[in-house]
Amino acid sequence: MCTQKTEGRAHLRRLLNWEEFDELRDSRRSILLDTLYESIIFAVGKGFPWVEVAKVVKFTEELIKETKGYSITEAVTILGNKLRDYQGQFNTTHLLALCDYFHNTFIRHYKLYQYVLGQDQEVDLTVTHLEVCVPPQPLPLTEGMDRELWKHEQQVAELSAAEEQKRAHALLLKEALHLEQELMLQKKFSEVLARQTRVLKREELENLVHEAVRIQIEYLKKLLQCEIQITFDILDLKLQKKALNLNAPVPFPLSVTGQPGQDESLRFNRANRRKKAKAKN
Repeated sequence: MCTQKTEGRAHLRRLLNWEEFDELRDSRRSILLDTLYESIIFAVGKGFPWVEVAKVVKFTEELIKETKGYSITEAVTILGNKLRDYQGQFNTTHLLALCDYFHNTFIRHYKLYQYVLGQDQEVDLTVTHLEVCVPPQPLPLTEGMDRELWKHEQQVAELSAAEEQKRAHALLLKEALHLEQELMLQKKFSEVLARQTRVLKREELENLVHEAVRIQIEYLKKLLQCEIQITFDILDLKLQKKALNLNAPVPFPLSVTGQPGQDESLRFNRANRRKKAKAKN
């Protein structure tokens, strides 16, 4: 409907020999074109012949020009005089319809018409060009799935991702602890080498070995604690996935094929109903 009106207004503008204009910046001409277009719609709707439709447009344009700057009382008088002038161009029914139309539109909203069409307006117009991003093309419906099933798959995927993240974290932690161990051993050996001015005594060598063993044991202890904790976390995630899979939603629609005894049961029930019907008869 909107496209039809737009095309109709454009065609009317060409018939009136108007040049193209900016609808936003030249609102007065746009409203005048609307008024003339609506008068055509009125005349056609009332069954006016096409010759009289053109006269209605002329009548409307003349009335707007002749009432410019006058009071509403004077406008009513001008309308009455114009209707008398056009008596020979319309039959009585169409003339009365024309009178009612302008009384219910132009005269009823006369002050608004005068304000818009009768005096210059200060236009403060800001035009902003916005880029509209259309939504992406939806996937075929055949590739869709049940909402609950989709939620289930998302939850399983999140748990799987969390499990992989735990494994990656375990590897990073193992590397960090190993690097920390090497740095501590290197620091200890560097301290011994810095103080070495002679051959190490047995006691000093034993202390160095004990310290190295202590560092190694501390490293293994931390590593074992971290691996145990991460293993428990991974097992917990696996249990959550197992619980989700046990309560997984059933895809819709249900498949009824391959269920032994179902067809026989249906036939048996039908046979029973027939027997009961015969017994009643």
